[in-house]
Amino acid sequence: MDTILVAVDGSPLSKRAFEQALAHADSTVVALHVIDPTDPGYSAPFDVDISTEPLHGSEEWYERADELAADIFDELAALADGSGVELRTETHRGDPARTIVDFARREGVDAVYLGGHGRTGETDLLFGSVAELVAGRAPMSVMVVR
Repeated sequence: MDTILVAVDGSPLSKRAFEQALAHADSTVVALHVIDPTDPGYSAPFDVDISTEPLHGSEEWYERADELAADIFDELAALADGSGVELRTETHRGDPARTIVDFARREGVDAVYLGGHGRTGETDLLFGSVAELVAGRAPMSVMVVR
């Protein structure tokens, strides 16, 4: 595969998906980080109390989300260093599943890789699954890494 799109969110599973993409891409890996403006806790790292984070939707909240994206991309750049694969990074705002699929279509990537967080039962029904939505809507191959 020439170009692989990897949806990254800073989780261990998205890092694993990125590592898989590096191993399978012939030329380019595009790391796409989607800032979800509907999720108040989105810009907080996974181990932070969101009650201490900036007010949802504020300029500070978006700045924090952009900082988180930059941190994620720094870690991925270190992983890609020396791999022989070009790394492109993109940050977009919107609904994660829709943004990933729209970006993949527009860019004509060969495949989409993303981490599956393994939600099941009521949690999956309440929150949906980005991986499931992307796999069902994307016109190209999708690899869900667990």
